[in-house]
Amino acid sequence: MKQMVMSALSKTWIFDFDGTLVKHNGYKDGADEWLPGAKEFLLAIPKDDYIMILTAREPEAREVTEQFLKSQGVRYDDIKFNMPMGERILFNDSKPSGLKMSYAVECERNAGLNDVQVVIDDNL
Repeated sequence: MKQMVMSALSKTWIFDFDGTLVKHNGYKDGADEWLPGAKEFLLAIPKDDYIMILTAREPEAREVTEQFLKSQGVRYDDIKFNMPMGERILFNDSKPSGLKMSYAVECERNAGLNDVQVVIDDNL
């Protein structure tokens, strides 16, 4: 189980789409399909948090991708298409309080998010 202990502050969530949230290239085989726990994870994110989705999908897949998310009742704030297929790198400053300001969770392709747990600690 990958457990992340976080503050009650609003957060920025950045997700890869294919292979992390939905079956890798499922849209090319006919339709997107949620991976285990992915939809539930997204739906549990508080409304004040910001959700960005990154995907290497071609821009022509925007309409079908956005329609899928809308039909599933999954909200997001931004989605970027045609992203490079290489590494994704995040740089963030640290808080003087010691609050951990960045996490990286690498999931096995098509395994879903059932083994990821977020714990909110009101003392952070």
